[in-house]
Amino acid sequence: MSGVNAAPPPSLLLVQGDEELLAARAVTAAVDAARAADPGADVREYEAGQLTPGEIAEMLSPSLFGGRRVLVLRSGQDARKELAAALLAYAKSPDPEVTLIVTHLGGAKGKAFADGLQKAGATVVPAMKLKGDRDRIAFVREEFRRAGGRCDEAAASALLASVGNDLREIAAACSQLIADTDGKVTEAVVARYYKGRAEVSGFTVADAAMVGDLPGALEALRWALHVGVDPVPIADAIADGVRTVARVASAGKGNPYQLASTLGMPAWKIQRAQERSRGWTPEGLVDAMRAAADCNAAVKGGAEDRGYALEQAVFAVAAARRGGGAR
Repeated sequence: MSGVNAAPPPSLLLVQGDEELLAARAVTAAVDAARAADPGADVREYEAGQLTPGEIAEMLSPSLFGGRRVLVLRSGQDARKELAAALLAYAKSPDPEVTLIVTHLGGAKGKAFADGLQKAGATVVPAMKLKGDRDRIAFVREEFRRAGGRCDEAAASALLASVGNDLREIAAACSQLIADTDGKVTEAVVARYYKGRAEVSGFTVADAAMVGDLPGALEALRWALHVGVDPVPIADAIADGVRTVARVASAGKGNPYQLASTLGMPAWKIQRAQERSRGWTPEGLVDAMRAAADCNAAVKGGAEDRGYALEQAVFAVAAARRGGGAR
């Protein structure tokens, strides 16, 4: 049997952090480990905010049929007090045939519950967002290593410049490059591969402009135009960047997962827009939307110098953000 020599998975696992990709990978790895130990493991997933103590007690009680059970409790920060108390009581003496996996965003909400699980001996898997370029470059290089490929630091940096900072997009780009090449990727390979991929370069320009990084936005724009990216999707990306931040800002502060259904956007996009919205005022966003609209009209209306129109839009968006008091 496949599970005979497999190490048993931990009884309690706390996946803590707000990076969706890393959290999803940690949960998948834990479920796979449970199935390796018992191929017939019963795996069930629940939202913490929708469960009652009675329901969780029933799920955790010994099964008549035996066998390993895996309970994935998502959004642990939303667990009500009674449920958190019941789970912490269970955590003091967990059933060895049950793997309880709790995901938690890692913020102040529900912190006592997360701390209690750790004190009870839960194995903690960090899944926090990668904060800087150094961490993202290390992530890219590790993605290649895991797949048996190779990517130097310059190539990793060029890839990030092309796809932006969203980890799912970065991982997808790594996977695609590995599939489409011999796995040995250099900066020249990245530049060649992304030539003309406007959906990538356009959003790189827009992201930099929206956080007020004028030199970065101009550099990305000039690089995109230099390698032959069509100006129209770049103009669309700038407009989408401004529009998304405006929509998310108008919805007020809130949990991205709860706002997702209201705004009709994926949670990761809302979370990124919330980060981008810091420093913007309503007046600044109005100015930026006007600049994006003017740019779209010029680029799609056959302006004589579409590159100039895009540069003017980047300057205008960055100025609108600075004018809103961003520092």
